[in-house]
Amino acid sequence: MAPSLRAALRAPVPLVLSDLDPRATPLAPGDKERTRERMLVDGGRLADLQELLYAEGATGGRRRVLLLLQGMDTSGKGGVIEHVVGAVNPQGVAITSFRTPTPEEQRHGFLWRARRAVPGPGLIGVFDRSHYEDVLIGRVRELAPPEVIERRYREIVRFEDQLAGEGVTLVKCFLHISPWEQKERLLARLDDSAKRWKFDPGDLDDRALWPDYQRAYQLVLERTSTEANPWYVVPADRKWYRNWAVGRLLLETLTELAPRLPQSDYDVDTQRDRLIDEPPLPD
Repeated sequence: MAPSLRAALRAPVPLVLSDLDPRATPLAPGDKERTRERMLVDGGRLADLQELLYAEGATGGRRRVLLLLQGMDTSGKGGVIEHVVGAVNPQGVAITSFRTPTPEEQRHGFLWRARRAVPGPGLIGVFDRSHYEDVLIGRVRELAPPEVIERRYREIVRFEDQLAGEGVTLVKCFLHISPWEQKERLLARLDDSAKRWKFDPGDLDDRALWPDYQRAYQLVLERTSTEANPWYVVPADRKWYRNWAVGRLLLETLTELAPRLPQSDYDVDTQRDRLIDEPPLPD
């Protein structure tokens, strides 16, 4: 049996985030080119399993998968969606990007918009950022009192336990990038006129708070990584490894779920005979 990447990348306990190397490549199948080749094979297997999951959901099944992506700016959430999620049929995918809460969202509890975005049966859902923003930015920017942040950790754990009970399998990935790599990627955006639209001066404001964000992420991983819904720390300095790793985590998850084609509730031979013997249809 192949080694489990889920076991290799699972957030350790106790956790010291600064001890985890953002350039590491645990269980990579080889160098950059070999890993990209392997990713194509994995992508085909992932697409097949997604089709089975979709068929299961379309015929009354409750199971679905939710890929949750968190990380500092430029850590690669969009790249994962393009290269990993892009390998499967878009009909079976539901992507939600969590930005600054709208006035309507602010009138509700912080989990309200996350609950509304939970994927339906048979789908692979993707959260580009998520309900965790309210305990990350909320803590760093002091948008909520410490006691409220502490309560939200517990609310998140309960919410995710409820999802598990409803047939939702969470794959929670923290894309772990170094400040040096982030600097290179931000400079690349400024230097390329075709990518400047991705640059936000506010990213530099968040970058100035790097140590605070790292502490906030470490607290999130410590408080909300559970046996049922663990966090995976994905080294994200090497894009090729990050993309393969998230795809592999999804593949391992779906392989374990083992979705199967539903049984037909009609007689196949009867329906075939109907088609063969039908009278000519008008043009």
